[in-house]
Amino acid sequence: MIASLVFGALTGLGVYAVVRVFVAPRPGLATVLTRIETGQRSMSTHTTTGLESGGMAGRAQSFMARLGDRIEVLATERGWELGKVRTDLALMGRTVGAHLATKVVAGLGLFLLAPFIWGIMRLFAIPLPATIPAFAALAFGVLGFFLPDLAVRSEAEARRRDFRRTVGIFLDLVAMNLAGGRGLPEALLAASTVSDHWSLIRIRQALANARLFGTTPWVALGELGREIGVEELTDLSGALSLAADDGAKIKASLSARAATMRRKELTQAEGDEGEKSQSMLVAQMLISTAFLVFLAFPAVAQLLKA
Repeated sequence: MIASLVFGALTGLGVYAVVRVFVAPRPGLATVLTRIETGQRSMSTHTTTGLESGGMAGRAQSFMARLGDRIEVLATERGWELGKVRTDLALMGRTVGAHLATKVVAGLGLFLLAPFIWGIMRLFAIPLPATIPAFAALAFGVLGFFLPDLAVRSEAEARRRDFRRTVGIFLDLVAMNLAGGRGLPEALLAASTVSDHWSLIRIRQALANARLFGTTPWVALGELGREIGVEELTDLSGALSLAADDGAKIKASLSARAATMRRKELTQAEGDEGEKSQSMLVAQMLISTAFLVFLAFPAVAQLLKA
């Protein structure tokens, strides 16, 4: 009885979610404006290649794109901010709709895994109570739903550390260009063009957009820092704004800021290495203890028998 109620409730919830996702809601004007301002995928142009237009992979990609767009509309209408997840997705250049679609598909796939295994076991006449696959399906579904968040958070932290290192190098390059007699906007743009690393490309795009929209480069850097969650870039924007408004000497300030960032990165790297060394020490102690127990077990067993 309990298993029937659980399966019926989960089935009804799944049917409601599928119907709610695939019945496309009509977005209002505020929703469309929000999607334009935040640069969501459904409002951006995309050229379909020959590889994407056919085959199983192309159909799966098209299905995920449509599913992501509709979930994105639903999330925007409901006012789901997503907070830290949105910042991490912006850092990695992914859309909220694609991430939510991945969460739904992963959760549904793992949810169906337990009943599938239970059906195979029943096919081979292996007895198993129905309540076990019911609770296992629920646990797998929750795990699959939150697993993409954990993956995004881990990858975003690694890329954010990489971006901070790039900001330190970028500051040194800007200081060198200022020492060469260039103005501050020209020095920023020249420093961002020395490499095609993904972080410098993001900075270069922000500076190019600032020129197109008629804003100052330091304002664009500050907006980029807030968008991707890099505080060093936001602090740099404030320092450059003060230098532009008050005429402060910025070259020495940028060099000192770059040196401070390098010392901070070095300290963090030393802390990480020390933590890894401690972990290795604990592992070695556990292995040594297990080996000593293995050697002493026969003697202790004989003493206990005696």
